[in-house]
Amino acid sequence: MAKTSHKPSSKASSHTPIVLTIAGSDSGGGAGIQADIKAISATGSYACSVITAITSQNTQGVSAIFPIPLAHVESQLDAVFSDLNIVAIKIGMLADADIIKVVANKIKQYQPKFLVVDPVMVATSGDLLLEQSAIATLKSELLPLADIITPNLPEGAALTNLSVPQSQSEMTVMIDDLRSLGAKAVLLKGGHLEKDRNSNDLLITAVAAELISAKRHQTKNTHGTGCTVSSAIASYLAQGHELTAAVKLAKHYISQAIAQADELEVGQGHGPVHHFFAHTSGH
Repeated sequence: MAKTSHKPSSKASSHTPIVLTIAGSDSGGGAGIQADIKAISATGSYACSVITAITSQNTQGVSAIFPIPLAHVESQLDAVFSDLNIVAIKIGMLADADIIKVVANKIKQYQPKFLVVDPVMVATSGDLLLEQSAIATLKSELLPLADIITPNLPEGAALTNLSVPQSQSEMTVMIDDLRSLGAKAVLLKGGHLEKDRNSNDLLITAVAAELISAKRHQTKNTHGTGCTVSSAIASYLAQGHELTAAVKLAKHYISQAIAQADELEVGQGHGPVHHFFAHTSGH
């Protein structure tokens, strides 16, 4: 297929901001492609999707993963790019090296304006979602194409071969190694530091590292937080916000979605965040 430019026109800001999520399906609806579509929609953009894997999953864990055949991942990508003016892409779960290569090649072919990569490796429940052998491919093929990557602390450790940070100060030890991955920016998410009063993330660019903080809300219903915040960043980028502003807006959105997660009663384990809090509680 000949390379086609799908860069948005100068009038793109007046048109519907379209965001593509490339990720796995969560049958429980709390994470993955379902969370992405909810977050993109709730933050004001139009969501389209390419499904890379089907997980059998609920609030208590992942019981099975079925990767989508490569040819069908490719055909989904060609279908959306050949018709829709996709401004930003969010990439989540890519189960193996072959899918990573297919997606990376299509990103190079179609050259979207913005690329957000959430290097999904471990679910909130602790289930491994990315084969160990695929991490090297992720680092070499995909991360250097990204405008921003959004690892949590265990994912940051897996990408840098460093220990999982146990404090905010230990997060700063990762800065140089995370920069060397080649993405334009990194949002290192500190949500796993559960003893901290605030939820502190580190926005790392080529020239600076800025702490982005929000009040920590005590709830077990945090399923899909990583999917949600990365999708919100892509949504705000598609709407024309600069990177730092997009990250801060997304941080505010996920903080509110976590704060009101207990208003939902979904499942018996780690329930989802409340993506549509603004539409149901008058906020």
